[in-house]
Amino acid sequence: MQKAFVLGAGLGERLRPLTAQLPKPLIPVFHQPLITYAFDHLRAAGVRSFVVNTHHIPEAYAEAFPTGQHAGLPIAFRNESPVRLETAGGIANVRDLLNEEPFIVYNGDILTDLPLQPLLKEHQDKGNLVTLVLRSHGPALHLSYDEKTGLVTDIRNKLGTGSEGEYLFTGIYACQPEIHEWLTPGKVESVIPIFLRMIQEGARLGAVVIDDGQWWDLGSRAAYLEAHQALHQLGTAPAPAIHPTAQVSPEATLRGLHVIGPGAVVEAGAVLEDCILWPGAVVASGANLKQCIVRSGIRAEGSHAGTDL
Repeated sequence: MQKAFVLGAGLGERLRPLTAQLPKPLIPVFHQPLITYAFDHLRAAGVRSFVVNTHHIPEAYAEAFPTGQHAGLPIAFRNESPVRLETAGGIANVRDLLNEEPFIVYNGDILTDLPLQPLLKEHQDKGNLVTLVLRSHGPALHLSYDEKTGLVTDIRNKLGTGSEGEYLFTGIYACQPEIHEWLTPGKVESVIPIFLRMIQEGARLGAVVIDDGQWWDLGSRAAYLEAHQALHQLGTAPAPAIHPTAQVSPEATLRGLHVIGPGAVVEAGAVLEDCILWPGAVVASGANLKQCIVRSGIRAEGSHAGTDL
């Protein structure tokens, strides 16, 4: 598959105040926007162009991708205004940009390196309309899946099968262009009711369980901090924790892991423990921060713990 629709219109309410400055898919992870990890993941699997829907702070995407490209591949942006269309509505809204081709849908707020080839193979071999990527462990086991048929059978027991679910839905799935026949343009609608209707009407809503690799939903500050720690510990972080252009005083005290972005400043006498500084953030002399996230352009002063500044 050469096209992917990456969801970028979420409000990121659980990540406020961080998402008061940036849409959730653009929050920095080791100095690069979260959504670029999705782009790189998809590019490695053969995708050659991206479509991204926007809603919250849409101008931030133009600033992050001024050429409308990533790694030489084109990105087509489609703003949803004045209302956010949710996932099914979002897919219907970009039908013209997907050119009636098969495509991958990829949540813009996840970080993962799970292999995508098993998804592409399952989708093609089984002739599915949609194929979901599942995991057998995780925080939200809501999907039921029949290993013999390869089909999804229920979601949160909405169809009365008696099963609340045994698998986590990763937010990644492959679609045939015929999915558009199930969607209503302009309608604000989640994709879950569409999936349930597919099950009821006998359409092939397939799945493949991929437990290899790592997977995080960065919808909370705890997950955001945890992902940085994990990438560092696994040795898979794409850049040094302290950016070469950051200015850290030799008289500052740093404990634990610190991800300090480009142009960020840590003044003499500051004490930091397991903090993340976005590009251009400043930690003032005498400040004492523990597990804090300091946004771009913010000057952090005083003592804070577990706070987003």
